[in-house]
Amino acid sequence: MEPRALPGLKEIEEASREIQGVASRTPLVESPGLSKLAGRRVYLKLECFQPIKVFKIRGAHNKVSRVRQRSVVAASSGNHGIAVSYSARLLGKKCTIVVPETAVKEKVDAIQDFGAEVVRAGRLSGEREAKAREIAAATGADFVHPFDDPDVIAGQGTVGLEISEQLQEFDSVLVPVGGGGLISGVSIALKSRRPGVRVFGVEPQGAPKLSSALAAGRIVRVEDPKSAADGLIPSSLGELTFRACTMHVDGAYTVSEEEIFRATAAMINTARIVAEPSGAAPLAPLLSGSDGVPGEKVVVVVSGGNISRSLLKQVLG
Repeated sequence: MEPRALPGLKEIEEASREIQGVASRTPLVESPGLSKLAGRRVYLKLECFQPIKVFKIRGAHNKVSRVRQRSVVAASSGNHGIAVSYSARLLGKKCTIVVPETAVKEKVDAIQDFGAEVVRAGRLSGEREAKAREIAAATGADFVHPFDDPDVIAGQGTVGLEISEQLQEFDSVLVPVGGGGLISGVSIALKSRRPGVRVFGVEPQGAPKLSSALAAGRIVRVEDPKSAADGLIPSSLGELTFRACTMHVDGAYTVSEEEIFRATAAMINTARIVAEPSGAAPLAPLLSGSDGVPGEKVVVVVSGGNISRSLLKQVLG
C-alpha cells in the first residue's frame, strides 16, 4: 500500500481558505516582560485567542468540513474533542467524543455544550482511540484523528502560514508537541516560506515522544506518559507526523513539570496571557536558559488556554 502523502504548502494554503470565518487569524505579539526574562525578543502566537481557546479548531474544521458522512467520532483528552464538536455543530453533523476517564471536567463540559455525546474509556490515548474506532465501525461515522491525518496537519499548518506573514524577521519557533500534528504543519509551512527559520518541539519529560523518535530514527512508544500538560501526552507520534518531523523539525526539548508550571505562571503573571500548561510549555526552554535555542527573535506558539480552575489555582499558588 502506498504511504499517505503529507500535505504541502498548497494544501495548507487551501486549508487557510477553508477555515476562514471559523478559525481566527490570531495575534502575534512581542511580550516585553518575557523578553526581559528570556534575554531575547520573545513573540507569542496566541492560539489561546481562538473561539474555543485552542489551535485545534484549525485542523478539526479543515477535516470535518471535508468528510462525507453526517456523523463524526473522535478520541481526545479534551481540546481536539472541543474542536471537533464545535465544528460538527457548525456543519450540522452528529458527533461523539471518546475522552479518558481522567478528562478535565471543564473540557468535557465544553464538548457537551457543543452538543456532542461523550463516552469515557480508559486513561491512555490508545484505549480511547480503539473505542472511538469501534464506535465509528458500528455507526458508519467518520473517525477524525487528532493529529495523524493530512487534512488535520494542513489545518494546523495555517499557524505557520500566519507567522510567516505577520513577522518579517525571526530566527526560531518553539512549538508544543502532543502527537505532532501542530509542529508538523507549522514546520512544513515555515520551511516552505522561510527555509532559514529553525523549528523546535517542546514536550514534557514524562512524554518524550518526539525527542525519543528523533534519536532512534523511528516511532517510539512511551509507556505510561504523564504530565499536567494533558494535551501533550499521546504515547507516540503518528506515521505522518513522524515523517514530517524527521524532514522539517530541527530538534526537541523536554521540560520538567516544574519548568512547565513556571512557564505557565510567567505567561499569566508577566505576559498577562491565560495559557494552559500545554500552551505555555514552549516558553519553558527560554526561561530555563536551555542552550541551543538559536537566535535573538524567537516565536512561542501558545497553543491553548483551556486551563481548569483547580490547575489555575495550583499554578498561581
